[in-house]
Amino acid sequence: MATDLKNRYSDKDLAEFKVLISEKIEVAKTHLELLKSSYMNDGNNGTDDTSPTFKAFEEGSETMSKEANTQLAIRQEKFIRDLKNALLRIENKTYGVCRVTGKLINKERLKLVPHATLSIEAKNMQK
Repeated sequence: MATDLKNRYSDKDLAEFKVLISEKIEVAKTHLELLKSSYMNDGNNGTDDTSPTFKAFEEGSETMSKEANTQLAIRQEKFIRDLKNALLRIENKTYGVCRVTGKLINKERLKLVPHATLSIEAKNMQK
């Protein structure tokens, strides 16, 4: 059992990471809602009476903006999903363990990338 405890973070550490991740999920959800509302708006900025050239340019820009926002929203949804998966790993006490090397992922790395499943060592092996 001692080796099992050696290869995982303490319950206290896990509780701290849980708070950090939960806060990040709330912020990410807020950003996602902003993105969704921005690409669901019709985008009519009162330019109906301006020149046709500007109107065509604006519509093209609006389409690009909607596509960019859609891509950002998709990435944000994946980020939220990854964070929720990290919470599951906290619950089953496997959080912070590299899925390749089986070693603990550096605490500083987890603070920056709380959904990380690879240590820097394993990440470098992928290159």
